[in-house]
Amino acid sequence: MSYRIAGVDVHKRMIAVVVADVEGDGEYQFERRRFAATPHELHLLAQWLTQQEVQEAVMESTAQYWKPVWGALERYWKPDCQKREGAGPMSGTLHLAQAKSNRGPRGRKNDYADAQRLVKRLVAQELILSFVPEPEQRLWRTISHKKYQLTQQVGRVQNQLEAQLEEAHIKLSSIITDLLGVSGRRMLQALAEGETEPAKLASLADHRLRATPEQLRDALGAVTDLNPIYRRLVKMALEQLRLLEYQIEELDQESARLLSAHQNAVERVAEVPGLGVDSSQQIIAEMGPEAAPFPTAKNFSSWVGTCPGQEESAGESKSSRSPKGNRNVRRLLNQAAQSAVKVKGSIFELKFRQLVPRLGYKAAIWAIAHRLGRLVWKILHDGVRYEERGPAVSARSKKTRTARMIKELRALGYQVVPLNLQAATAR
Repeated sequence: MSYRIAGVDVHKRMIAVVVADVEGDGEYQFERRRFAATPHELHLLAQWLTQQEVQEAVMESTAQYWKPVWGALERYWKPDCQKREGAGPMSGTLHLAQAKSNRGPRGRKNDYADAQRLVKRLVAQELILSFVPEPEQRLWRTISHKKYQLTQQVGRVQNQLEAQLEEAHIKLSSIITDLLGVSGRRMLQALAEGETEPAKLASLADHRLRATPEQLRDALGAVTDLNPIYRRLVKMALEQLRLLEYQIEELDQESARLLSAHQNAVERVAEVPGLGVDSSQQIIAEMGPEAAPFPTAKNFSSWVGTCPGQEESAGESKSSRSPKGNRNVRRLLNQAAQSAVKVKGSIFELKFRQLVPRLGYKAAIWAIAHRLGRLVWKILHDGVRYEERGPAVSARSKKTRTARMIKELRALGYQVVPLNLQAATAR
């Protein structure tokens, strides 16, 4: 019985496809076909693969161009393949190969040869395959990645605003820790609207601000003869920041709506020191609410890239540098580790203090990130809750953290009922 596999070489405007029966002996006999990358042509591609009775398909992760091809095959070809009479457990399987693992000899590159090489190396198990989640989870990822991009833009605009103020000899950022805090925004908004008196601008500061009125007046002294161009630039920056913050808030609400069915998983991950509601949603968007694709914590650590690498030759270790892995989860775990080691009395603070003298700061933080990743996998995969094993976490700090987390969850639209109220209702 024949077993046919398709190799798909994806480009922006065209797709080269080859199909071969991999059950026979000797050289594979490939059938070739070329398609455009338009929606109609992708539908025709799915129909052709169905007619060819293809059981599996493999393609390269070429920039973003593989995504519409994957979506079309997932929608049109995969269901028909799985319903076919005599379909096996692998029928309708799509594979995404990392481009590096399908490199050919220099000077021997063409589209059909690349597609044929994909088939041969898939059969020989020489390809490095990527994890592609289900369509719903891919939507979560899109929202999460867009929010991170907007957050980066906020940082860039803030840096540009600070540079413009320095150029205009306004030294506000030298005495205010948060330039875009309540006091900073009031003064900057008044400056953008044409205020020329340093004393009036200084009076807009909040009474809790540590800087004295004299320091504020001195820092804002240049506004008396400020060029109108700088005022317009400050106004533009403030408007841009408001738009970005509004869009981030909209994405927060959208993410909470999409993950509303997995509220329990979000809460359980958010309970881990160093993590919160926002980082919990981003992690679940990357690995799924049950971490189902990763059978063990080691598999998850390897996929993220928080485990030591292994580069060995002739029995001698050449390098233990960590693999690249999933950069979004790596970033989140690294940031969470930086926060977790500062939680007084937590197990992470204790472990960090033990590791720093031997490993140094950076390696110790990386070890804590690795520990956090395995813990998150355990919480999601086994459905358990986090229990603090540290020596001296106070009841007050627990209460404060719980209250803050409940406030964040409710702000995003989640329904949160305290445990004591649940117990009273049950009685």
